[in-house]
Amino acid sequence: MKKPLHRPWKVLSSEYLANRPWFTVRREKVELPTGAIVPEWYIFEFPNWVNVIAITKDKEFVMISQYRHALGQTHFELVAGCCEQGETVLQSAQRELLEETGYGGGEWHEFMITSPNPTNHNNFAYTFLATNVERIAEQHTEAGEDIEVHLMSKDEVLELLHSDQIIQCLHAAPLWKYFASEK
Repeated sequence: MKKPLHRPWKVLSSEYLANRPWFTVRREKVELPTGAIVPEWYIFEFPNWVNVIAITKDKEFVMISQYRHALGQTHFELVAGCCEQGETVLQSAQRELLEETGYGGGEWHEFMITSPNPTNHNNFAYTFLATNVERIAEQHTEAGEDIEVHLMSKDEVLELLHSDQIIQCLHAAPLWKYFASEK
């Protein structure tokens, strides 16, 4: 399939409005290839993110649940987190799985790359498939994490997807891809 025509915007000016660890945003004045000028375009800067579809030797999915304050709700999710300085995306994914669940080992491969929101986010989310993982340690969560670990069957995870109980789109998309490619 032919790639779409690349039509980058010209940045006329750029300034940071906030530069905090979890909130970095800049405002740019841009010119589109059509000649139109957009005086304010906002870009949120984030490190790359990782997600893990982890499956044990017994074919159970390692899922988590945690409260998400912005929504005021608790939902099921994949293990996920931010890439840290000096780590590869694989190392970040392995660290997150171990910290959040105590699971590790197994065979790992990159499964999917998505953009959280290409309109105004500058990062990517890398999903890894980790098979034959096993519990090798205790959870080591951060101060802002209150995570419950759940081992689920394939049918249970599919039911969560079908009933909209996995609402984090960066987690639902790779799971749907996983089940679609399983056939």
